[in-house]
Amino acid sequence: MSDTSKAVAAWEALFRAQVTVMRNLNTAFPSSDISFNEYDVCYNLSKQPGRRLRMRDLTGQLLLTQPSISRLVERLAARGVVEKLPDPTDARGVIVALTTHGFDLYRTVAKQHAATIAEQVGAGLDDDELGELEHLCTKLRTAAAAATDGTTAHPALRANPDSSASDLASDTVPSV
Repeated sequence: MSDTSKAVAAWEALFRAQVTVMRNLNTAFPSSDISFNEYDVCYNLSKQPGRRLRMRDLTGQLLLTQPSISRLVERLAARGVVEKLPDPTDARGVIVALTTHGFDLYRTVAKQHAATIAEQVGAGLDDDELGELEHLCTKLRTAAAAATDGTTAHPALRANPDSSASDLASDTVPSV
């Protein structure tokens, strides 16, 4: 099997596993007070200093389009889960901040959601495999992000941007 075929097979397996787990998590989501996507906004804000983030940075953290995120944030703000604040460094920018109510709601749902995640993700993996999965996914995400910003493009692509993946299959990519 070529390097390209291995990469495609690995992607297919990762993608199919992710779709299956995400569908199950969405179906079993433990709250009628907040949707799965609203939870994702709260989760991302809860991990930031001051539990706040510029709207454009929040958009980069989510798997939704910018217009969808804007509408979602408006709904959360109307319910007091987040608040929208002017960005002091950019007159056109908006800061989205998780309110105390929003953080309390997030924490309540997160505890129940974590149990469902453990059931879904831990269903077929032992502790060592879960650790390896985390390591590999983090490594892949880091490498993909670096390749997107051009900092670690494959050497052959830097030299010849018109190269195809099959042209690169025989080369070795340095680890990140």
